[in-house]
Amino acid sequence: MVENQTAGTDSRQNSEIAALRRDLSFSYRLHIPQDAGSETLILLHGSAADETTLMPLAMAAAPRARLVAVRGRIVQDGDLRWFRRITPTQFDQASIRAETDSFERFIDELIALHTLEPASVAFIGYSNGANLVTSTMLLHPGVIRRAVLLRAMPVLDRVPDADLSGAHVLMITGANDVTYAPFAQSLARLLRRHHADVDARMVAAGHEFGAVDGNIISEWLDRQRSAAST
Repeated sequence: MVENQTAGTDSRQNSEIAALRRDLSFSYRLHIPQDAGSETLILLHGSAADETTLMPLAMAAAPRARLVAVRGRIVQDGDLRWFRRITPTQFDQASIRAETDSFERFIDELIALHTLEPASVAFIGYSNGANLVTSTMLLHPGVIRRAVLLRAMPVLDRVPDADLSGAHVLMITGANDVTYAPFAQSLARLLRRHHADVDARMVAAGHEFGAVDGNIISEWLDRQRSAAST
């Protein structure tokens, strides 16, 4: 089903943004609402953006969640990225694996430092950030159990025999995303083939994200919480 879509918000003008922390291997911002619950959302931005751009979306979708907005470490053509790209749909495989390995270690460090409950952690990735999430799932099974993928595509040339049983994934694709939408079905099939539970949605948008994505994410997180409590 295709749904209406509005433009995203650039959170770099948001006065609530927390200070950038550099105490771990990836820089990040930690937002803790006053009435914070146990849930933590780890946010991975897209290319040509920074760690703040997903924060308004996440604040609206899960107002009581702690937010960890992480900054990609690769700078290519002046833009922050999670790994190097060769073309818009071809990626440096050594860069993917090196940064994925580092990100897996970062998650362990983050959970230990901030005493996070792994079962209450979910990841939201957009574009290049979503591709880093799926790469981490496939290369390090079990590290990411709940993931929201906005405008994602498969990026690994060689996929290991990973068992993603117990992993829950929400994929939201823009119907008019001419670069990534053609790969959405193959990504969903890939994750399902590795036994992940995948909820794939299509919205009336291009590569941008917005309020409709936030509503879908909020509903999906609600269902995840309900399932976990039964």
